[in-house]
Amino acid sequence: MNPETELSDGPSISDRAIAALKNVGLENRLRHRPDQLSGGECQRVAIARALVTRPDILLADEPSGNLDTETGDKVMDLLFDLVEKNATTLILVTHNREHAGRCQRIVNL
Repeated sequence: MNPETELSDGPSISDRAIAALKNVGLENRLRHRPDQLSGGECQRVAIARALVTRPDILLADEPSGNLDTETGDKVMDLLFDLVEKNATTLILVTHNREHAGRCQRIVNL
């Protein structure tokens, strides 16, 4: 996948970035700088950035690690929704057994 080609089709990059921030619940923080965000908000921004290009493979290392339970569950729902809708492969590293249980395959290290 070529991100430049992928981004030139459909909505503008700005529209996709705004939609990604809405998906992780940060539409009200659109104009904030990183030093004005909490650790969990910064983590959700990182997830939104990863989603903008609609990747074929998404690597997620403890994506809910710094988030409260409710927000973490919402982020995981978003990631699994991406997998289902866009045929994205998700490689997830987690200590959360519930999140791991949603995966098609589990490898324990």
